[in-house]
Amino acid sequence: MAKNNTKKEKYYYALGRRKTAVATIRLYEGKGEDTINEKPIKSIYTSKTEISDLYKPFRVTDTKGEFHFTAKTSGGGKQGQLGAMILGIARALVEYAPEFKSKLKEKDLLTRDPRMVERKKAGLRKARKAPQYSKR
Repeated sequence: MAKNNTKKEKYYYALGRRKTAVATIRLYEGKGEDTINEKPIKSIYTSKTEISDLYKPFRVTDTKGEFHFTAKTSGGGKQGQLGAMILGIARALVEYAPEFKSKLKEKDLLTRDPRMVERKKAGLRKARKAPQYSKR
């Protein structure tokens, strides 16, 4: 499989995070194939809603078809990585054109979801689950 961008193309870089997933986005102007970890998107995300969610920042800013991107993701699961990529794409679009910031912020696409798994505490089975209490 040939590398997507072998020549030196100008790109807009952004980082997105969600739970323990991290996605680095390179946003290129013009037509091209969108890839995640050097694989086509359809091989990773098969659901139409997942693909629709991924392209939401482009729909909000009316730039669908004007850009293509490459994403490198690690950590977390498929949904966490999807959330990280959405944030990364939105941040890259703001880097390209700062006037997009208000539209993306209005649709909550520039907000990092702060929810994380709570750590396990000593003496408990999970973060909050205690062993069964026995009175006698």
